Amino acid sequence: MQIARAALIVSLPASLVLASPAQSKGCIRGALAGAVAGHVAHHHAVMGAAAGCVAGHYYYKHKAKQQTVAARKPR
Repeated sequence: MQIARAALIVSLPASLVLASPAQSKGCIRGALAGAVAGHVAHHHAVMGAAAGCVAGHYYYKHKAKQQTVAARKPR
């Protein structure tokens, strides 16, 4: 038990230093919509939230890419 506790104490600071921030733009809104849709479709709210998160993140990235391309176009 002491070995496991020591390993945790040693590895915790290293994991905090190496952790990168999550890029969850669009995920929250998509997860909420997916959870509601999944709940209505035979109580699959968790699967709907996961799929909605992926779809929302993809939609946000696609929209952001379109905006950067539109901003670079000469007028």
